[in-house]
Amino acid sequence: MVMWRNLANALVVPELRNRLLFVFGAFAVFVAAVYVQIPFVDHTKWQSMIASGQFLNFLGFLSGGALQRFSIIAMGITPYINASIIMQLATVVFPDIKDLMQHGGEEGRRRVGLWTRWLTVALALIQAATMVIALNRSGVFLRTDLFYLVMVVLTLTAGTVWLMWLGEQISDKGVGNGVSLIIFVGIILRFPTYFSQTVTLGQAGGLSYFGLILFVVIALISLVSVVFMYQGQRRVPVQYAKRVVGRKVYGGRSTYIPLRLNNAGVISIIFAISILLLPQQISQWAGLHHSPIADGFNRFMNLYFSYGSFLYNLVYFLLVVGFTFFYSEVVINIMDIADSLKKQGGFIPGIRPGKPTSDYLQKILNRITFVAAIYLGLLAILPNITQWLTHITTIFLGSTSLLIVVGVALDTMTQLEARLAMRDYRGFINK
Repeated sequence: MVMWRNLANALVVPELRNRLLFVFGAFAVFVAAVYVQIPFVDHTKWQSMIASGQFLNFLGFLSGGALQRFSIIAMGITPYINASIIMQLATVVFPDIKDLMQHGGEEGRRRVGLWTRWLTVALALIQAATMVIALNRSGVFLRTDLFYLVMVVLTLTAGTVWLMWLGEQISDKGVGNGVSLIIFVGIILRFPTYFSQTVTLGQAGGLSYFGLILFVVIALISLVSVVFMYQGQRRVPVQYAKRVVGRKVYGGRSTYIPLRLNNAGVISIIFAISILLLPQQISQWAGLHHSPIADGFNRFMNLYFSYGSFLYNLVYFLLVVGFTFFYSEVVINIMDIADSLKKQGGFIPGIRPGKPTSDYLQKILNRITFVAAIYLGLLAILPNITQWLTHITTIFLGSTSLLIVVGVALDTMTQLEARLAMRDYRGFINK
């Protein structure tokens, strides 16, 4: 009820209404671009390749079906996401980039943003060229001349760059994070297809009422748990000492440090599934070249590492757990938090400032990250468990989509509430 009330209040405010209309207009342009297809493509052969490859299905899931139609935005926003992640990881390897992002001000953030865009272009060119070369060897293209292949590479790269620009425009002129909202819409666009496939399966007699009810119960429990884990936080109490400056007394207040339970968000699952599905795609491409090594690799993948197998789920779970710990360490800098508290005269009751504070916060972070890592690992393999329990082979509410949809919706509503609060605050001051 609060969400709908805030949305209704936002529509009354002209500034927020214009921002919301801009967001929905950008969504409409994105949907239109999904249906702009690249010419001279054998769609029958292309659909058969997608159906046999989980990696391509994953990329198509993030692109809103653009990859299935082989449109101009078939690669989606994935290269930009990879570039952003690489830049975040670069802050660990190169301290100068970290200082530029944290202490460089607006100019520093602008430079890092420019590097991220150029890295996006480079990654998009590499991904597009690799995809075009592999598809050309598979006979997907009806034309194989050099001019056409170069045109496809440049078109796919331009589509990704356009999506990056569209996401930045949404962030600047709309509400919420533009890139996240593009992925959000892409997932929502695929839901009707997945739902219709499930209904078709049920009409064919492959779905029992018990399986459907169990599936709905699992989906609802997953949804509630995702909301809890996304909004849950460990509040570490902080006390500020009193300071006398002239005739005024500053400090002496109590507050807390909010440490989120899930600091990695959906990044750990995206990392894990990208690495996990890459060997399957390599196996599919290697199957086109019959050789002893390729045939042996294909047999191993089909017997022991196929989608849904025990080894697949085990490796998937371990990768998600590992990436959750790694990304949490990258996102949260405990030493900076401890130093900031010390400089501002703050301390945790019963803990001395400095290194004891950082050790205490690190201990808390490790505990909550362990809980989040186990949860995300179980959530990642939940679709396979659900398929085994309910015999539904078409899961239209998977773990990755659930995390993205819920997370983006909550973030957008939080920003909308913040803008509403700022407007009310200004109105009170003006009175």
